Amino acid sequence: MFSKEESRQLKQEFWTSFGKSFPRKWILYHTKLKGFSFKFYFDNKKALVALDLEDDLEHRIKYWEKLEALKAILLDDYLPDAIYDEEYFLDNEKEISRIYVPLEQKVSIHNKNTWREVMEFFNEKMTLFEAFFEEYKDVIEG
Repeated sequence: MFSKEESRQLKQEFWTSFGKSFPRKWILYHTKLKGFSFKFYFDNKKALVALDLEDDLEHRIKYWEKLEALKAILLDDYLPDAIYDEEYFLDNEKEISRIYVPLEQKVSIHNKNTWREVMEFFNEKMTLFEAFFEEYKDVIEG
């Protein structure tokens, strides 16, 4: 078991290592669309990349409808394992809409032996997510 401080240090070490291993500027929160962001998620049980819609319901519905219309393209051309979840609940019980791709292997941020696999997964899947977004941003925004 890890203390809170040890866990915090491991998390910081992972993200620093990821940034050094894959040095590039990710879009993440810089989409220029309100409440529309990309996220990396890695804890002691799972890893995933996600596109989150977290704004007010009106914006969420607007973007969700556009993303639903593009679903076949996203799944066929970019991320066949993507999961659409219109009503996704975060750990803090906040409801958002999320499209995400989970890493199917058992991984933990506390286990350095799984880090390389997670980093490569993050790089591959987020690159594809961003390519989809760049290609269809005008449609999503429109």
